[in-house]
Amino acid sequence: MHDDEVDIDADLVERLIRGQFPEWADLPVRRLDSGGTVNAIYRLGGTLTVRLPLTAGGVKALRWERRWLDRLAPALPVAIPSLVAEGRPAGGYPFAWSVHRWIPGETPVEGRLTEAEPLARDLAAFVTALRRVGAAGAPTAHRGGPLADLDAATRDAIEDLRRTDEPFDADAALATWEAALAAPPWSDAPQWVHADLMPSNLLVARGRLTAVLDFSTGGVGDPACDLIPAWNLLPAPARRVFRDEVGLDDAAWTRGRGRALSMALIQLPYYRATNHVISANARHVIRETCAGIP
Repeated sequence: MHDDEVDIDADLVERLIRGQFPEWADLPVRRLDSGGTVNAIYRLGGTLTVRLPLTAGGVKALRWERRWLDRLAPALPVAIPSLVAEGRPAGGYPFAWSVHRWIPGETPVEGRLTEAEPLARDLAAFVTALRRVGAAGAPTAHRGGPLADLDAATRDAIEDLRRTDEPFDADAALATWEAALAAPPWSDAPQWVHADLMPSNLLVARGRLTAVLDFSTGGVGDPACDLIPAWNLLPAPARRVFRDEVGLDDAAWTRGRGRALSMALIQLPYYRATNHVISANARHVIRETCAGIP
């Protein structure tokens, strides 16, 4: 997916485990199929997972997790990752890496949900609980700033997609983006946000949210960041439930729609040939945000 991505396979993971955590050396290692773009993820036995950054940029997530996961967990209504151990660079692998507790559940897929209203309520409960966490000393969220910061990249992505064979209405995307830019900005104190509530970062069981993963983009910022599941996952009826439950105003909703669209527009040209999960979701988001459905 990335030009500077390192090679990772099960043999490497087994060597790293044997060398640094011999107590787990006999556990089977199996790569998990994931739409993630930052880490390769392996199942280690029945109760653990191994996450290995694909590039140097992924290493900062380890420091984030070490400081914040245990502080956030008690305030949230569903499970989040629990850091068990940190590995060192070794055996030709150049980065620090981590071992987490396995969290059971399935990743939801856009367009395949049935009776999604309970999931919409669960997502709203998570978002509102996270917003209530005290912001003192918290980091700035990766996507927590003004939409205007994304304007150049979003317009560039629209032009990139014009030059592809994607079934893409560039004029509708541009109009939706400009409407989001025109919405009043967030003017209250920054609040905690996850900032990457993609379907691949959610786990569900029997239609209910059981866990939220990958907090490395989290911190304080505009709470509209965490409205993106309305377009990247929820069908229109559940989207309305989520909107009612989440408790933000029309301006935040418009910014959230723009945020979801911007993410999708930037992701699609980059991942269209390398990550089918992300590119399929990006196409879905572009359709949903540009369809005129509030």
